[in-house]
Amino acid sequence: METRRDETDAERYDRNWGDLIQELRVAQTGVQVLAGLLLTVPFSSRFGDLGHGQRLTYLVAFGLAVVTVGLMTAPVALHRFLFGRHEKDVLVRVGNMFAKCGLAAMGLTLVAVVGLIFSFVVDDTAALVAVAVTLVFFTLAWVVLPLSLLPRGTGSR
Repeated sequence: METRRDETDAERYDRNWGDLIQELRVAQTGVQVLAGLLLTVPFSSRFGDLGHGQRLTYLVAFGLAVVTVGLMTAPVALHRFLFGRHEKDVLVRVGNMFAKCGLAAMGLTLVAVVGLIFSFVVDDTAALVAVAVTLVFFTLAWVVLPLSLLPRGTGSR
């Protein structure tokens, strides 16, 4: 059963913006810690032990982490440019797109990191299995489940 809120468009955009910023705060912390840790990997004594494929996987993971940080912080930059221009609807719509893309990039970053760790600690076969399991998990938890919970026959605003 859907409950309609008694709010103006402006109030709804303000509420949606506040919700989006809170969600991004949660996600940003984790991805910034992960990106920071990935920054230190090449300077560790065992980095030289990585094979060519593992180094490539590291670079993919690091690149994805940087893209994720960029996507997750883009709504803040957008807000700075649109501040005071009465464009909250644009801010919410575009910020939502950045957040969704950022979550996708974060999931892929974590998949790549899992692959790198399993490849280094166990072997490439274990890495492929771990990557597949991680990718299925994030797809189910972050895409399939949320989409399955959407009411049938309703469009997004």
